[in-house]
Amino acid sequence: MSSCTSAFMSIWRSMKPVVAKIKRVGIGGGSDMSLACDITFIEDTAQFGYPPTRVWGCPTTAFWFYRLGLEKSKRILFTGEILSGKKAVELGLLGESSASNQLDGIVDQFIERMITVPANQLWFQKQMINHAVEEMGLLSTQRLATIFDGMTRHSPEGIAFQLRTKKVGFKQAVKERDSGEETVWSDMK
Repeated sequence: MSSCTSAFMSIWRSMKPVVAKIKRVGIGGGSDMSLACDITFIEDTAQFGYPPTRVWGCPTTAFWFYRLGLEKSKRILFTGEILSGKKAVELGLLGESSASNQLDGIVDQFIERMITVPANQLWFQKQMINHAVEEMGLLSTQRLATIFDGMTRHSPEGIAFQLRTKKVGFKQAVKERDSGEETVWSDMK
């Protein structure tokens, strides 16, 4: 997983600002990739979250805490809640949401304004802000999250999830995991 985290973080380390435009879904690794971006836009009705936290995953980029804070990140990651785009913005996880038919225009308008700023000025601002987040512990938190991500997959619950996928198929096992109802792995000791 460290190679995936490294790939997502190449967005963070990019010399130029990276803008995410999220349509329909940003789930699991899609949320990791989006949260590594500098600026985020999402459709009001899009789905955004990291449901693998219910079993078989830990978000390795660890951006949830840095974007939401203690209480909100725990509320979402403890339940694997999938948020609407509108709710993700209301909570402060993402930057701006809009109706699906307006999203392209809003993103284009933002980019048109941003590109009038010299590239070196954008880089200075990006580096200053990213450095502040890294000084708060982002990179060490990512190392820990990557270790825990691997552990979730090899825990008794993670193995039960894998066995369930073999029995009923991946889509059905994910549907059961994300339902919020009791499952085979819910009360394993």
